[in-house]
Amino acid sequence: MPGLVRSVLQHIKNLYGIKLEVKGLENLDVKGPYVIISNHQSSLDLMGMMEILPDRCVAIAKKELMYAGTVGLVCWLAGIIFINRQKKTDAKSVMTEAAQTMLKENIRLWVFPEGTRNHDGNMLPFKRGAFHLAIQAQVPIIPVVFSSYNDFYNRAEKRFTSGKCIVQILPPMETRGMTTDNVPDLTERARNLLMTTWNEISAPILKMHGAQ
Repeated sequence: MPGLVRSVLQHIKNLYGIKLEVKGLENLDVKGPYVIISNHQSSLDLMGMMEILPDRCVAIAKKELMYAGTVGLVCWLAGIIFINRQKKTDAKSVMTEAAQTMLKENIRLWVFPEGTRNHDGNMLPFKRGAFHLAIQAQVPIIPVVFSSYNDFYNRAEKRFTSGKCIVQILPPMETRGMTTDNVPDLTERARNLLMTTWNEISAPILKMHGAQ
C-alpha cells in the first residue's frame, strides 16, 4: 500500500510543481528498530514522509485523522496506526505494545510528537509517548524536520501553488542506558533541536514570502 500512496503523492507533486529537497538521508542508515519523530504542519506532511519512509516503518497518528475524508483514506492505505489520544490508557497500551513489536519484528515507528497539526511553525509542546517508547525499547530516535510550506501553501491565504520544501533528517539521538526519569529532558532536547532546525531551514522561505 505505501507504494500506491507514493504514486498518488508523486502525481500531486508533479501536478502542482512541488519539489522536495532531502538532506541527511544517510542518517536513516541505521540497522534495527528506531523511532522517527517529526514536526506536524498539515496533511501535506505525507508528501515528505513518503519521500523518505524507510523499509518496515509505520506511523502512529491520532484517531481523528482516520475520519478526515481523502486524507484519512490515504493514511489508512499508508498503514498508519491510529490511537485515541484522549484515552491515556489506550495511548499507553499502544505505545507499550509498539515497543515490544518493534524489537520482536524489527519495525521502525514514525511519530508526530506535537499530537496535532500546527500551521504556523511554532511547534506545540511535545507529548512524551514517543520518548517513553524509545527508552522502553532502548532504540535511537531520529528527528526529521519539514521546512515551512509557505513557499507553496498558505491556509489563511487559501494559496496552493508550486514551490519547494526541505526535508532535513538529523543524526540519531541515542537512548541506551536511559530510564523513564530521562523522558522529560529528552523530550525537551528533541523539541529544541527540531525547532532550531525548522527556523534555520525555513528562514529563506519565510523571508521570501514576507512571513514573520
